[in-house]
Amino acid sequence: MARGGAWAAAAAVVLWWMAAGAGAVWLEIAPSGTKCVAEEIRSNVVVIGDYSVLYEHQQAHPTVSVKITSPFGDTIHKKDKATVDQFAFTTSEAGNYLACFTVDSDNKGLVVKLNLDWKIGIAAKDWDAIAKKEKIEGVALELFKLDESVQTIYENLLVLRTKESDMRDVSEVTNARVLWLSMMSLGVCICVSVMQLVHLKRYFRKKKLI
Repeated sequence: MARGGAWAAAAAVVLWWMAAGAGAVWLEIAPSGTKCVAEEIRSNVVVIGDYSVLYEHQQAHPTVSVKITSPFGDTIHKKDKATVDQFAFTTSEAGNYLACFTVDSDNKGLVVKLNLDWKIGIAAKDWDAIAKKEKIEGVALELFKLDESVQTIYENLLVLRTKESDMRDVSEVTNARVLWLSMMSLGVCICVSVMQLVHLKRYFRKKKLI
């Protein structure tokens, strides 16, 4: 029974990481540059991000300006002179969400290192609160996570299938257009060749060469 529970927990952890969409990113931002991180996210998904500036020297406490934008360019989160903060939102449309970090002008000459931790979908859920609310723990909690993970994976597969169908339709339309263009090009070449042949034949007859 213990072995079966361990296997269930292990499977839950693997699938949870596959579907969670969580991961920490280390960024090194140049003094005069901007570093951006893009994440493609479906609509109606909870997103939580934690970011913190790392500094090695006690006298230097660099700060950054942060801006999070939606696929349509709307500003979701914006903050200046930040060292440690968090953003949280629920996506309203599917697409690439962009997080951009810029070193503030007060920190000239400093290369800033920043840690960004994205949590998307089930990774952004407060599982401790859910466990208390549902009164579940241990293997039951892992199975609950597994169910959420399977549902997320299934939804992602549906999205991928839709994208694949759209790409196939675009490919078929493109192939049809290329075929018609090739036929038209071939027809134009044949017409031009015939016209050149007729012209040369008339020219040679006019010059009494044939």
